Amino acid sequence: MELRQLRYFIAVAEHLSYSKAAKYLHISVSPLSRQIRQLEDEFGVRLFVRDRRRVTLSDTGRLFLQEAKSLLNHTATVSERLRLAKAGELGALRVGVGLHLGDTVGSIVLEHSKRRPAVDVHCQDIFSTLQNSALRENQIDIGFLRPPVDPALQSEVLYEERLVALMGRTNPLAKRKSVRIADLSDETLFLPDRNVGIGLQDLTLSLFRKAGLAPKISPLEADPGSHGETHKVLLAANKGIFIIGDETSTRVDNGNVAAAVPIDDPGAKIEVRIAWRKNERSAAVLGFIETARRMFADSSAAQAGRCGTAKLAS
Repeated sequence: MELRQLRYFIAVAEHLSYSKAAKYLHISVSPLSRQIRQLEDEFGVRLFVRDRRRVTLSDTGRLFLQEAKSLLNHTATVSERLRLAKAGELGALRVGVGLHLGDTVGSIVLEHSKRRPAVDVHCQDIFSTLQNSALRENQIDIGFLRPPVDPALQSEVLYEERLVALMGRTNPLAKRKSVRIADLSDETLFLPDRNVGIGLQDLTLSLFRKAGLAPKISPLEADPGSHGETHKVLLAANKGIFIIGDETSTRVDNGNVAAAVPIDDPGAKIEVRIAWRKNERSAAVLGFIETARRMFADSSAAQAGRCGTAKLAS
């Protein structure tokens, strides 16, 4: 049985005339009649009752008409879904979200859902360092993370985020508009575990070395992105400070007990990257990457425009 035969059968069944059906299908009556006979012979049934004056559906034909329409509708649905999948407009993808990057990823997911609403995006919190292995092992399809990125993966810089010193509100430095690394020489520094935040840890230590300082590092492992409240207790008690990226969620989550003071030092910023597997072929994945790329390209262009206007005004 072929889809063409189903279409021929439906045309005859709806017109109840071989000549009218042939005209509708833009073929001659002879091949149309031949295809219907082949269909009847294949199943050993009579689909039509014919006489010199008219054609009517047999009981079997009436049942088959319902099934034939259902099969063609299903085929059309499958064809359309395959077309959408090929165009990256249908499917599912898994996204890893680095610490405090939820606002960034959320804005991209929202924009992508407007462009391609049939693509399901599943997000999960994964520390930046761990996203490298998650991508390699096919646990996620796209990662939003901070360096380092495994050279076996493909990645692009979306933007750079300024680093802030997260400290208790009663800390004397908390009222400043900004601080230098030298201002933090007497502060106890909480470093992220290298297994989950090697890039940020290395950058922090590098900033202190460039300032000619050896930081006082706390032996405690306390992560400002953990689900617990330990870090808030430490901040409120002025037991130390964190150096992290300046994301909106950082300020909101810690606003009651901590202040995020920008670090005004050259190099006190870290890249935020989007990463994926090399030779990725999924249209859904590549489409999401393109949405992120376009959003941040537009954002950079808008920022450059504002800066240019400000220079002209001055």
